[in-house]
Amino acid sequence: MSHPIPSSSIQDDDRPMKRAVLRGLLCRCPNCGKGKLLQGYLTVRDSCSACGEDFTAQRADDGPAYLTILLVGHLMAPLMLAAFVAYRPSAMTLMLVFGIGCVALTLALLPRFKGLIVAIQWSRRMHGFGHGEADVA
Repeated sequence: MSHPIPSSSIQDDDRPMKRAVLRGLLCRCPNCGKGKLLQGYLTVRDSCSACGEDFTAQRADDGPAYLTILLVGHLMAPLMLAAFVAYRPSAMTLMLVFGIGCVALTLALLPRFKGLIVAIQWSRRMHGFGHGEADVA
């Protein structure tokens, strides 16, 4: 015989990870999705201009750089090998094409991964996000 779970033990997630991650990847406020998360290229705003959410607790540090290097390396290395095997370009052509590709992909991904890391921290109430709120237990 199964017993119903008391409603007091069910925890509603008021900061869903999926929604926060999608908003972070778009460099938008993880709370409202309307305000911009970044000021400039990689500087996180102190607060959201739309909802006022405080972002001073974020600690992204080197996480976005590590994720960017990991993804760019894993995408470009096999592509470089495939291009070399299929077309046998000169070394200078290969370095030029894939050098530009790596730089462009890195510049495109780095702010998005910064938004992702900040959004995850916000969603999980890490590093002071949610400080002063009643603990959800």
